[in-house]
Amino acid sequence: MSKQYKTVLVLVFGIFVGVSVSLTSSVLAEKKAAEAPSLPLNELRNFSDIFARIKTDYVEDVDDKTLLENAIRGMLSGLDPHSTYLNSEEYKELKIGTTGKFGGLGIQVGMEDGFVKVISPIDDTPAFRAGLQSGDLIIRLDGKSVKGMTLNDAVKVMRGEPGTDIKLTVIREGADRPLPFTVTRDIISVQSVKSRILEPGYGYIRISNFQSKTARDLVNELSNLKKENKSELKGLVLDLRNNPGGVLSAAADVSDAFINEGKLVYTQGRIANSDFEFNAKPGDIMNGSPVVVLINGGSASASEIVAGALQDHHRAVIMGSKSFGKGSVQTIQELRSGGAVKITTARYFTPKGRSIQGEGITPDILLDRYDIKDSKMDKSLHIKESDLTGSISNPTKSQEAIRKAEEEGKKAEEERPHIRASEDFQLFEALLLLKGLNILNKS
Repeated sequence: MSKQYKTVLVLVFGIFVGVSVSLTSSVLAEKKAAEAPSLPLNELRNFSDIFARIKTDYVEDVDDKTLLENAIRGMLSGLDPHSTYLNSEEYKELKIGTTGKFGGLGIQVGMEDGFVKVISPIDDTPAFRAGLQSGDLIIRLDGKSVKGMTLNDAVKVMRGEPGTDIKLTVIREGADRPLPFTVTRDIISVQSVKSRILEPGYGYIRISNFQSKTARDLVNELSNLKKENKSELKGLVLDLRNNPGGVLSAAADVSDAFINEGKLVYTQGRIANSDFEFNAKPGDIMNGSPVVVLINGGSASASEIVAGALQDHHRAVIMGSKSFGKGSVQTIQELRSGGAVKITTARYFTPKGRSIQGEGITPDILLDRYDIKDSKMDKSLHIKESDLTGSISNPTKSQEAIRKAEEEGKKAEEERPHIRASEDFQLFEALLLLKGLNILNKS
């Protein structure tokens, strides 16, 4: 064994075992090793052998710091798609991203088969407006293949000065060739909760991601909807489509807003402080009125927690397509070097003990996305009984009263807010379901 090889072996053992190694105290070290849990000595020797070969044989000189940092990255990325190592610069970028305001495209991404996978585009961002969709695989960034890039490397390329362009090449299921997109970076400022009245009595709330104040914003938006409606709502559509998740406690708080009692979500890990359980407090902001939750393949993590809790408690009808299936919790731990490690520390479970990891939430009503062309048929061509020559009179209403009621109904139809099937088929169907549930509740 060469002198250099011995030096490398000592160095690697010192780093990975976390003790001071001395060649002159091998007997004492072996005695201690026998008393402690067994170490993967053969694997560590293999690592040190490869380390030494790279140092002596690789075509270019590589410094020790780079080699060891790459080894750490590989060790974490080999665990699961969400565990990763962040050096000090990358950790700083991550903290900038979590402030809710930064220059970028506005997509939540992960890695799949070496490519960047779009988990979901964020509402009202450049990526959303450009037409990127959940499930898209980004294979090139500005003409450069993403194969071989880490997720952090890819995110760093996509972020940049607002107003600058980036070209993305995307593979999409169903498309016969890669799709090109040019996206202009912008300041990404995420608004978590939005709302509007669909029709008198029926509200719509969209949650695009889960932040620490999302539950509070939900309550405020619902209060505004009730004021606009001038009475309690008959039903609510809660839209979680393309919601990539966020803060675990925020998801529990949103679930709690609709559920009176019982378990909301719990987590289980190997260490004690990774186990959490969230339980509901009395109170339902909809006072028992029906709720329909919309989900799809871009609904992940925290949004799946909400859908799972409401489904298990039979508090809402879940409609749409199967969710993403991310049922794990990541913890970011800062290191003395200034970097950080993001590591999966627990799995979460729905109130009935279902793990969503790799499975997702299956909707109560499966409903895919459809593009429907709106019919523009002239309503003057519609013939009613009263238009027929010689139609007999209504014994309870005069012809004048019928005519006046028709005019008032037509005016109300033109003035009231409404959603068309051609605009959003899934939302249209959710509204129809709410109306049906409301009728059944009355009966």
